[in-house]
Amino acid sequence: MPGASGVGAEGSCEALCRTLVSQNGLQRETADISQSVLYTSLMGLLLVADNEKEHLSIGSGRVGLRNIGNTCFLNAVVQCLSHTRSLRDYSLLSAYRDDKFCKEEAQLMEAFSQVLSGLWDVNDGDSVVNPRQFYSIFKEAVPHFSGYSQQDAQEFLRFLLDKLHTEVNRRANVRRTGKEAEQTFHRFRISEEAAAMWKKHLERDDSKIVDLFSGQLRSSLHCSVCSHYSNTFDVFCDLSLPIPKRSSVTLRECLELFSQEEKLDKENSPMCERCNRHTECTKRLSIQRFPQVIVIHLNRFTTSRWSISKSTVFVSFPLTDLDLGRFGPVDCGPVLYDLYAICNHAGTVNMGHYTACCSDENGWCFYNDSSVTAVSENQLQTNQAYVLFYQRSNSTTSVRK
Repeated sequence: MPGASGVGAEGSCEALCRTLVSQNGLQRETADISQSVLYTSLMGLLLVADNEKEHLSIGSGRVGLRNIGNTCFLNAVVQCLSHTRSLRDYSLLSAYRDDKFCKEEAQLMEAFSQVLSGLWDVNDGDSVVNPRQFYSIFKEAVPHFSGYSQQDAQEFLRFLLDKLHTEVNRRANVRRTGKEAEQTFHRFRISEEAAAMWKKHLERDDSKIVDLFSGQLRSSLHCSVCSHYSNTFDVFCDLSLPIPKRSSVTLRECLELFSQEEKLDKENSPMCERCNRHTECTKRLSIQRFPQVIVIHLNRFTTSRWSISKSTVFVSFPLTDLDLGRFGPVDCGPVLYDLYAICNHAGTVNMGHYTACCSDENGWCFYNDSSVTAVSENQLQTNQAYVLFYQRSNSTTSVRK
């Protein structure tokens, strides 16, 4: 059934405020725009303007994608991204045209938005959308995907998000120099050090893609000789989780394996900042900043010297209230996510096929290239689940300091 989705004025106001703040040389971390007279005035003007516009009208979204030659990996990922509501609305409203600062045309974003326009046509006119133009532009940007051989869906997702980010980066004009010296924060709390690194990241990379998908990982090292602790922080757009070697496991067990303490010998350990030499140490990963959308990759494919094998272990996962708080900072509290899309891989390494399951206002649907069928929740969990898409459902506060 056709539905309607309204996009409020706050997003438009935020984009305009970003521009004004940038032009006036203000730091958005030090200037509380939301409390300023400027923000209040702009909100009033934009509310009037947006009230004069029609709300974004969309169809059911239950439309398939044509397979144009081993492109099931593309179709499955695009369907999952199509059901990422904030990204969908951002694309359908062409908000990136006002958001971007890059002088070059956003060709890939334009083509991606055209595909989404077909999938969410209010009239549900076409039962199948052809992604040929979008894929052609993508292959020009990423020649690795040229040809008609089967590709990995998670790898495609990473490249796609990276290229979309590049085209709509709000900091595209920031000049990038060579490798900068690493900063040290010996007197800072962990949260302050993480916030400083995140701020530095946003000074160069700030887009709708970052708003939605980017989080921050903390890697903590503990030297066994001098007991010194050191931390590094890295940005991530997905979590690639190992799967325990059993017939059936839970997503929580995969997360625990990902974050468990790892012992590093001298040959594989980094330099200890205090000892100033390589020592035996332990390493632990945790999530320092949680994204709005967390993409969880179940690492089913293992590469050895001679071959690639696939794990068919059944991984059970919650559909609602996935709590990742225990994998974050000590005092962050519950961090809840709800599942809204699954990318599946059926078959073997050499003879595989990708499909997607996505939720909308009317329930779940199974997307198999051009075919779209309704499915029940008890049909979602299989040993084919490969990439899980979760939306943050509680407070958007990233870290409790």
